[in-house]
Amino acid sequence: MSTLQLYDFPRSGNCYKVRLLLSMLGVDYQRIAVDSTKGETQTDEFKRLNPRGQIPVLADGEILLWDSMAILVYLARRHGDGQWLPADALGEARVMQWLAVSENELQYGLARARVAVLFSKPFDVDQCHREAKPGLEAMEHQLSDAPWLATDRPTIADLACYPYVALAGDGNFSLQPYPAVQAWLTRVEELPGWLALTD
Repeated sequence: MSTLQLYDFPRSGNCYKVRLLLSMLGVDYQRIAVDSTKGETQTDEFKRLNPRGQIPVLADGEILLWDSMAILVYLARRHGDGQWLPADALGEARVMQWLAVSENELQYGLARARVAVLFSKPFDVDQCHREAKPGLEAMEHQLSDAPWLATDRPTIADLACYPYVALAGDGNFSLQPYPAVQAWLTRVEELPGWLALTD
């Protein structure tokens, strides 16, 4: 089997999602550092891997995949034995609902607030916080009655949403109003193979 290669920036929440799943799957891979803060994703060489000029990128032999959601789906199907992405239509659809939250409210809200604070990107932090709240409210509603977001077990929905929620404090966003979300963060961190952002 080909060695997987992950083009990765350690402080990226989107790369972190992929590292979490790889760790929980117990899949070996090679990390290739790409510093997006220094323009390394905008070179002609990198854009041959991903024409969007973004990380992460996963190489599996001749296969190249970009976008963290696409990579999570691929890895879950290829290595997860059905544990991380349900094969039935309803289970898969419920996972996709939360992947949409991760790509919308959490990305435009929590992730942008984080890069505004940590990396001085020109986003309005208050507006980012307003963008984040509907996603956190939906998560709080779901997690008040269930341990996991999509099904009765952890899936890639949880791993997709986890990083930027766990890192919300970096963007000066308080999770104090969301006790069920805070309890869910602890459950994720107790899963076998969990690793910290900096691991």
